[in-house]
Amino acid sequence: MTSADFNALSQLTLLGIFLLSLALGAVVRDSRFCTMGAISDVVYMGHWGRMRQWAMAIGVAMCGFAGLSGTGLVNPHHTLYASSQVLWLSAMVGGLLFGFGMVLASGCGIKNLVRLGEGNLKSLVVLLVMGLAALMTLKGLTAVWRVRSVDQVLLHLDGVAFLPDMLARATQWSLPWLRLVLGLAIGLLAVVWSLTRGNAERDARGLVGGALVGLAVTAAWWLSGHFAEVEEHPLTLEHMYATTQSGRAEALSFVTPVAQLLEWLMYYSDTNRVLSFGVVAALGVLVGSLVHASFRREFRTQGFADTSDLLRHLGGAVLMGVGGVTAMGCTVGQGVSAISTLHLASFAAVICIGLGAVAALRFQQWRMERAG
Repeated sequence: MTSADFNALSQLTLLGIFLLSLALGAVVRDSRFCTMGAISDVVYMGHWGRMRQWAMAIGVAMCGFAGLSGTGLVNPHHTLYASSQVLWLSAMVGGLLFGFGMVLASGCGIKNLVRLGEGNLKSLVVLLVMGLAALMTLKGLTAVWRVRSVDQVLLHLDGVAFLPDMLARATQWSLPWLRLVLGLAIGLLAVVWSLTRGNAERDARGLVGGALVGLAVTAAWWLSGHFAEVEEHPLTLEHMYATTQSGRAEALSFVTPVAQLLEWLMYYSDTNRVLSFGVVAALGVLVGSLVHASFRREFRTQGFADTSDLLRHLGGAVLMGVGGVTAMGCTVGQGVSAISTLHLASFAAVICIGLGAVAALRFQQWRMERAG
């Protein structure tokens, strides 16, 4: 591959993820896909409609990744999450922080990108502060704290910490077969659960939206992990995946990419700073929501109600930035993309995101009852 070929591949990959995330932004807005909303619906109203929507997204993404990995189109060992070290405490603490923070900030990373596209200026503040906190947790002050504390507590395995790999090591069964069967089995269970609970007719629009989110994550895995695969970089001769920040296959996530977007904007004149897969995905979701809101004539500017509202969102944004990086993902990054690989730490992170959100919702309920 020549340098010209590599540049052309990179441009096509970035165009592909932009168009994919453009559609995703419209889908998320149209279907009201929101993990924080799903959890609050269950806690406050006992309604499981949007929780089934999230389960549908997870199930479809699991089935999609199982097909890609089982057929050899994407190698799980070349993904961002491939490691023999399970940072279980980081996943749990980061998940709790992120879950608590997204309630205070009125939504996770992707939801705030969608709301910013609608004209919500509160989301602009949340994204800026979340990106700054995430950048600090990647490279700054809180990064030092993270590395010296929770990242020190980990579990060493004999191989990569994906459930199919662990089962293959224990049974000596075929790894590609296990990837396909285990991923399809767990994914289909999630899909069936989402379809057999509640009023299917009432939730049909949400379930379709959830399925499209899962398909978008699958398409992102194929785009970065197959289409953008480079056997030999024209300069370094190393095997890598074009446009991803890590050089590995990545899917969709919306905490670290927001931090990388801020870094790209601040150091734009530095030729070493280039647009990456995740950054373009975040921009695509924002533009997709803006186009959808404009087409529906629903674009409205909105600001903070008072100082208390501002402080609550600022606190939530900081917790999301720190927690999202510590847990290696958000409600999409861990909650759909990473968990689709069946990585051991992803299950812990997703459970703790949910627990953190429930704790924040109960805390807010207690404050309102006390004030009343």
